[in-house]
Amino acid sequence: MRWMLRHPRLALALLALLILLPGPVLLQINLDNAPETYVPEDAPAVLLENELRETFPQDEVLVALFEGEQVFEADFLTRLNALTEALEGDDRVERVLGLTSTDHIRATHDGFAVEPLVDAGDLKRLDASGWRERALGDTFAPGLIVSETGDATALVVRPHVLEDSLQRLELERLLRHSIADHGLEGELTAVAGHVALDVAQLRAMIGDLALLVPGTMGIGLLLLWWLFRRWLVVGLAAATISAVTGSALALLVLTGKPFTLVTAIMPPLLTALTVAMMMHFFNAVLHAAQRGCHGRARVEAALQAVARPTLFMALTTAAGLASLSVSPIRPIETFGQVSAVGVLLAAVCVLVLLPTLLAHYDRGPWTGQRRGMRQLDRALRFSAHLAMRRAGWVVAAAVLLFALAIPQIRHVEVETDLYAFFDEKHEIIQATRQVESHLAGVMAMEVVFDGPDWDSLTAPERLQAIHAVQDWADSRPEVDHSLSLPDLVAEMHWAFNEEDPDYRTLPDSEPLIAQYLFIYDGQDLWDVVDRDFSRSRLLLNLNVTGAAELNALMADLREHLRAEPPADLKWDIAGMGRLFADQERLLIQGQLHSLLVVVALLSVLMLLMWRSVPVAALSIIPNVAPVAMIFAMMGVLGIWLDMATAMIASVAIGIAVDDTIHILHDYLRRRRAGSPVTWALARTFRRTGRAVTATTLVLVGQFLLLTLSDFHPTAAFGWLTAFGLVVALVFDLLVLPAMFVVWDRLRMAWFRARLTQAQN
Repeated sequence: MRWMLRHPRLALALLALLILLPGPVLLQINLDNAPETYVPEDAPAVLLENELRETFPQDEVLVALFEGEQVFEADFLTRLNALTEALEGDDRVERVLGLTSTDHIRATHDGFAVEPLVDAGDLKRLDASGWRERALGDTFAPGLIVSETGDATALVVRPHVLEDSLQRLELERLLRHSIADHGLEGELTAVAGHVALDVAQLRAMIGDLALLVPGTMGIGLLLLWWLFRRWLVVGLAAATISAVTGSALALLVLTGKPFTLVTAIMPPLLTALTVAMMMHFFNAVLHAAQRGCHGRARVEAALQAVARPTLFMALTTAAGLASLSVSPIRPIETFGQVSAVGVLLAAVCVLVLLPTLLAHYDRGPWTGQRRGMRQLDRALRFSAHLAMRRAGWVVAAAVLLFALAIPQIRHVEVETDLYAFFDEKHEIIQATRQVESHLAGVMAMEVVFDGPDWDSLTAPERLQAIHAVQDWADSRPEVDHSLSLPDLVAEMHWAFNEEDPDYRTLPDSEPLIAQYLFIYDGQDLWDVVDRDFSRSRLLLNLNVTGAAELNALMADLREHLRAEPPADLKWDIAGMGRLFADQERLLIQGQLHSLLVVVALLSVLMLLMWRSVPVAALSIIPNVAPVAMIFAMMGVLGIWLDMATAMIASVAIGIAVDDTIHILHDYLRRRRAGSPVTWALARTFRRTGRAVTATTLVLVGQFLLLTLSDFHPTAAFGWLTAFGLVVALVFDLLVLPAMFVVWDRLRMAWFRARLTQAQN
C-alpha cells in the first residue's frame, strides 16, 4: 500500500483500465433467465430433458388468446390461418397449433382421414356455427386451443430450442408484430406461456438494472457528499464503484455465465459494499485531518487505522458470498463466486488505488457534517449508556428475543413459483389468468414411457397400461388436460368404425394398432411417440405452478406407478413441471450447506484475526443474530424461501460482520493499550460507532431501493437484507458491548472469589 502511494500515475492508469476495459466485454453479456439455467447441468431432470428434446418438441410455448363471437367467422379464420402460416415460415418456430393447423380425425367411406380441425382451404363448407360445433366436438381441441364455450381460441407457438431470454423476447415480438400485421389485435386478449413469462422476467431484470444501479450509486454518493463535502471524494467514489461493478460483470461474461434475475442483484450489492468500505476510509481521513494531519500523512494515518479491519471485512464478506458456491442452483453459485471476487477487488481499489489518488490530488481542508453528526452522537451516547449501565438487561433481552424468534423459523416455507413472483396486477399474471380461465393450465409435465424394443408400443396391453396412468392423472384436480398415444389410437379406431361411440376405445389387436399408426398422416402423433414406437409421452397441462404442489403431485404419481407398474414399461417424469419442482429440494440443500460453510469460514477468520477463542465466539453472535431474525420474520410474514431470499443468509452475515470487525478492532486496540472496558467502549462508540452507523444507514437505504422492483423476490431480498442490517447494527452497538461488560464483570467476580478463597 505504501509503495503505491509514490506512484499516482500508475494508480490512475489502473483505475482507468478497470473502468474502460470491461466496456467491450459487457456488450457480449448473455441475458438468460430460463428455468433450465437454474438447475445443475448434470441433474437427472436436465439430462432427461435434453434427451427428450432430441426426439420430441419442447414444452416451452407462447400462447396467444383471441376472444369474441367472431372467432369462427370466415374472415377471422382466414386471417388466423395466414398468421399461422407466417409464423411457421419463421426459422425460430417449429410449429404453431391452432384451429387451422391442428389434426382432426374423422371417418371416411373407406376408413378415416386426418385433416385440419378447420380447413382454411374450404371455409365455405361449414358456417361459423358448424366450425364451432366441429371444434367443440373434437376430442383434443377443447381446453387446448378452443374454450369449452367456443367464444375463445388460441394459437400455441412452439419454438425450436431457444438459447437465451433475448431470443424469447424476439419471438414474442415476432408474434405481436405478426398479429398486428394480420389485423388480429382487436381480438387478442392475452399473450402467456413460459416464453412470455421469461420475457416478463427479462423486462423486470432490465428495469431493475436501470433503476437500482444508478439509484444505489446515487444514494451512496449523496451521503458521501453530505458527510464530507468534497467533490474529489464524490468523483473518486463514482470511479471506484464503476470499476468494481463493471469488472465483476465482465468476469461474469468471460466465465460464460448467464445474467439472470439472481445475478442482477450483484451490481447494486457491490455498489453498496464498495460505498461502505469507502465510508470507513474517508471517515478515517477526516479523523486524521481533525488531528492536524495533511496530504500524504493524512492518508497514511487513515490507512493505519482502517487497513487491517477493512481487509478482514473484505475477506469475511467474500467468504459469506463465496459460501453460496455450494448451492446447486447455478445462478446462486455464480452470484456468490463473482460477488466474492468483486468484494476483494473493491478492497484493492479502496485500500490501494483510492489512497494513492487522494494523497496526490487532495489539497483542501476536510470538514465533516456537524449537525448530522451531533444527532448521531446523541444516539450513540444513549446506546453506550444502555449497553454499559444496563448490560445484564440488554443481554437478557437479546436472549428473550432469540427464544421468541427461533420457533418462528420452522414456519418458513420453501417454494418456487415464478407466477407468484409478480404482483397480481402485472400484465403477465393477468394474461396467464385470462388464458387459464378459457383453456387448460399453463404448467406442463410429462410422463415418459420406454418400451423394451422397437414397435413395442403397438402392443395393446402396453397402451392400456399408459391409458390407466392417464386415467389416474385425469382424476387429479391439478390436471386440466392430457394427451397420450392411446388417445390417438382410440380416436383412429373410433373413426375407422364409422364414428361409433362404442369403438372409441383401444383395440385388442396389435396388427390393427400397427396398421392405424402406419396410415396416420398427421402431425400430432409425433408429439406423443417417437418414430420407432419405443418411447411415448403422456402430456399433462396442470393448473398449479408452485414447486410444493408440483412435488406433491409427482410424489403421488411415483407412488401410484410403483404400486401399479405400467406393464413392462420403464417410466420417468419430465417437463417444465419437474424442473420447477426439483428446485425446491436443491434450494433446501444449498441453503443448509451455505449456512454451514459461512459460519465455519467466519469462525476461522475471526479466530485468526482476534487470536482469542472467547472474543471470536462473542463476535459470531451479532452476525448470526440477523440471520435468525430474518428467517423468523419470513416465518411470521409467510415470505417464501426462494431463489432470491435463499441468498439472504450468506449476504447478511457477510455484510453484518463488517461492522463487528471495525468495532472490535477499535475496542481491542484500546484494551490492549491499557484502557478499561467502559473507557474503551466509550471511545469506540465515539469514533468507530459513527462510521458503522453511517455505513449501515447507507446500506439500508440502498437495499431498500430494491423494494421498488416489480419482481417480488428482489423486493423481499432488499427489505429483508435491510432489516437484517438494522438488527446487526443493534446487536453491534448494544448486545456486543453489553456482552463484553457482562464478561468483564463475571471475570472480575471470579478473580475476587479466587482472591477471597486464597486469603481464607
